[in-house]
Formats: sequence, structure tokens, C-alpha cells
Amino acid sequence: MIIVITHEDLISHEIETINEMFRVGLDLLHIRKPFINDEEMKVLINGIDQTFHPKLVLHSHYEVGKLYNISRFHVREADRVNGLYRSKIEEGNIISTSVHQINDYNMLGNEWQYSFISPMFPSISKKGYGQDTKMMEDLTYRNNIHVKLIALGGIDENTIKKVFQAGADGAALLGAIWNSSTPVNTFKKCRDILLS
Repeated sequence: MIIVITHEDLISHEIETINEMFRVGLDLLHIRKPFINDEEMKVLINGIDQTFHPKLVLHSHYEVGKLYNISRFHVREADRVNGLYRSKIEEGNIISTSVHQINDYNMLGNEWQYSFISPMFPSISKKGYGQDTKMMEDLTYRNNIHVKLIALGGIDENTIKKVFQAGADGAALLGAIWNSSTPVNTFKKCRDILLS
């Protein structure tokens, strides 16, 4: 499984890029736009081909998502730990979360479909973040069989195969896509490496 996480800001040609990535095999798109308002979120969702709406995952604007019958929601680590998501997400929705330690991942219950775990490698989008990460080695301590593990952080066409070889169930791309001058081609390269 390959997931793409949006840039946190609205960027030019974003909607066209998203639709094209879905057309060439994107599994899920995480919409992480903490600074936009409800109307901007509606414009973004309206621009994405309706056939791809079941593959959208919202990090915020849960109420807007319900207007579009979106049933996938991502819960920030702090909100999960403090139980702040429970009143916002209905039963039957598919939920995911994030962790930064393998022990936290191992303790997740089976209500979570998957969890991002990061940073796997030094970040592409956040300079300096994850420079001393040991997460690849930490994956050997994975013992949670109920929750899919999605590797995040510093993943591109040079590192994506390594996380799957280390036991990840999926990979999330952010900086590799949105820092690229040809984001769809970058996505295709990553996908093709997994298919080869």
C-alpha cells in the first residue's frame, strides 16, 4: 500500500496532481490541511474526482467529510492519547493514527486500521528532522498483528523498498511528492519499484 499525504498548504496544480496519482494507482490520499477553512476544504474535495472519494482520509474537518460520505479519518497522536477524537468519529468509520515509538505502536488496539510510524529516515520536507532515527532497527520489535504499520519519513524511490523489506505493510510519501518538480512521475517510480 502506498499513501500520499498532502502538503499542508494549498498549492498550485494540486487537485490535478491528486487525480492523476489516483488514476495511476494511488491507494489512499491523506488530506492534512490544518490551516484551511471549511469552504477551502469543500473546494478541494469537490475538485477530486468523486470516484476517488472513498480513498480520501481526513486529518481534520471531519464534519465536512461527512457531507461527502467520507468514512476514513486520521487521528493525531495527541488526540488519540487524550481520547479527543471519540465524539467526532462515528461508529463504522475507518480510523488511523500516528506513533513515533515502536512500543506505542505495539500497544494500539484493533480499532485502528493502520498507524503511521515515523521517522523512518531523515525527513525530506522537514530539514533536520529524523537525522538520528533508529526506527528501521526498531521495526524488529514489532509484535502488533492487528494494526497495519505504515512507514513515514524520508521515503522516496531510493528508500521505499527498504521499509517493505523491513516488514512495513505500507509507505507514506509526503516530501518526495510535493518537493518534486514532477510529483506524478515520482509517485509512479515508487509504485513501479514495489511492483517489480
